[in-house]
Amino acid sequence: MTTLQPPAAAEPRPAPPPMRRDRRSWTGWGFLGPFVAVFALVFLAPIAYSVYLSLFRDQLIGGTTFVGLDNYAEALGDERFWASLGRVSLFLAVQVPIMLGIALLVALALDSGRLYGRDFFRISIFLPYAVPAVVATLMWGFMYGTRFGLVGDINGALGVSLPDPLSPDLVLASIGNIVTWEFVGYNMLIFYAALRVVPHSLYEAAQIDGAGQIRVITAIKLPAIRGALVIATIFSIIGSFQLFNEPSILQPLARNAITTDYTPNYYTYALSFNGQQHNYSATVAIVMGLITMVVAYAVQLRGMRKGV
Repeated sequence: MTTLQPPAAAEPRPAPPPMRRDRRSWTGWGFLGPFVAVFALVFLAPIAYSVYLSLFRDQLIGGTTFVGLDNYAEALGDERFWASLGRVSLFLAVQVPIMLGIALLVALALDSGRLYGRDFFRISIFLPYAVPAVVATLMWGFMYGTRFGLVGDINGALGVSLPDPLSPDLVLASIGNIVTWEFVGYNMLIFYAALRVVPHSLYEAAQIDGAGQIRVITAIKLPAIRGALVIATIFSIIGSFQLFNEPSILQPLARNAITTDYTPNYYTYALSFNGQQHNYSATVAIVMGLITMVVAYAVQLRGMRKGV
């Protein structure tokens, strides 16, 4: 009678020599190295240099001297900086909801499949985003002109007196119109792409349950693209706090309405290139960057919280 022998235990595989493990780790760093080098060069190095500049001040007597956090204390008490921050905050509170609301409505209309000429409308709405911001602002600035532009031509042809879009009371709304025209198509594409990946089985189940279009939008589509909504909102917040191109280009046309401290970025630019206050300009830029980061992070936490 043959006795069955239990299978021999597998011998433990010998650990790879240290040289092979080191080679493996260096291989990973070899793939990651180019990205780390570019990231450090174009992102970390400018931030570090700006922080370095913010700790010094150019003085008539003594030259460049170390002042520590004095520049930050001056920025926190700078009325011109806080006025410009309040202006872009108002711009953000009004323009961003309007822009995202229009983009969402257009994306829902395109996704519904009931819009005739869907491809034409999708390209037409996205096309303004392909226009450079400088060109778009110059074009709208010409149309806003009361002496040489579209508004002036309408006044002359109809014998009316339309409000000046570049007046101090209306120039912020005029800038908001330009930004909305530029970026509705960009945000529409984000929402539309998110809607296209929603499973059709959810729509079929809703149809079986007798849900209408409004119910499908509120119960299926909007929750499904929640992440896209949060991303678009964060991008819009960052873009609003970085507002620069439109006011700087319109400034020669609206000298009485747009000053060099109209927005924080424009104020920073004027301090550095017009006033030669490079150290204080770096300080204002860092403070503005921190404020933007805090607001964007708070919106992200609020938007991604479950049950909200």
